[in-house]
Amino acid sequence: MFDSLFILFVLCLNVVICEWLARRPGLHHIGTALLVIVVTAIEANLGIIPTVETPIYEGIFGYVAPFSLFLLLLSVNLKDLRQAGLPMLTMYLIGSVGTIIGVLTSVWAFSAPQTIGTLFYALAGMFTGTYIGGSVNFHAVALHYGVSKAGNLFIASTAADNIMTTLWMIVTLAVPRFLQQRFPRTLPTTQTDTTDKGGGNPYQDSETMTPNDLALLLALGIGSIFLSKQLAAVVPGVPFVLILTTMALVLAQFRAINRLRGSRLLGLFGIYIFLAVIGAYCDIAALLRDGQLAIILFGMILLLVLVHGGILFGIGALFRQDWAVLGIASQANIGGATSALALAKSLGRPDLQLPAVLVGTLGNAIGTYLGILIAELLRTG
Repeated sequence: MFDSLFILFVLCLNVVICEWLARRPGLHHIGTALLVIVVTAIEANLGIIPTVETPIYEGIFGYVAPFSLFLLLLSVNLKDLRQAGLPMLTMYLIGSVGTIIGVLTSVWAFSAPQTIGTLFYALAGMFTGTYIGGSVNFHAVALHYGVSKAGNLFIASTAADNIMTTLWMIVTLAVPRFLQQRFPRTLPTTQTDTTDKGGGNPYQDSETMTPNDLALLLALGIGSIFLSKQLAAVVPGVPFVLILTTMALVLAQFRAINRLRGSRLLGLFGIYIFLAVIGAYCDIAALLRDGQLAIILFGMILLLVLVHGGILFGIGALFRQDWAVLGIASQANIGGATSALALAKSLGRPDLQLPAVLVGTLGNAIGTYLGILIAELLRTG
């Protein structure tokens, strides 16, 4: 019998180890999130921690994961979107439509109900959420449909997603430069870095917070989870995760809450603990036997992203849009706000750094809704 405190100690220690590993040469591009899953999976299969449900695992799924998702959404203030500019916003939304078309195409092309199994619709919803928003939406949809507890399926989809996100960063870095050389577009004459409006960069992992900040975040998160569960019981047709998402987005529109320090820090830590538990559910022997599943999932994601890219760059070319805008809008879809910001920097376009972050946060706002919508359409269709 495993002690809950010992299990929690191991999970927290794994975050420390994986944060250190993620800074090592050769492991930087893998990232803490995937490393946490892998390290914990190895420990669980060695018998250091359990691979079956325990009270501590249930508590993390039931409370820590929703709390973390809630905190990460507090950075999404929709009033800022007017600073993104119409071209970036339009191209981002076209890219989102391209993602949905890509998801439906890949489900059909790979006969997902037969090749993936009964949870194919949930996987489609997760891919819709993450390739419109980001990992917060991926995990929210996975949590709602219970894919998080289907260890091997979840890990295979996470690995395929990580590989594709890295590859697409390379594509969106190279393609705009190539197209600009072959088919030049007029670039802005002034390029000023507008990412910092006095509030700092909300996409760094380190923050300074006070006991007041911590108390407020805990009160808001715990209170919202409680209220969301009550409302979900009263209106069973509305998923708990959508109620909680809506509450977070409403609260995020108040600047005093939107600017609370520590929300990203605590949210990331909670997500890492959540991912560690997912790793614990992984049966490595079964995962190796199911290698074909990982190949199918990567094929689905590859087709999905190619359809998205074809639609976005095709329409953008037709209307003679700035190639860098197209690349950054696509990266905001596929990789999220942080990678879109990194791409804007890499392309030497400081004028597009703030728009990159803003359309990325819009994706976090709408990704879960659209992910669950697509999943339900496929489930009942």
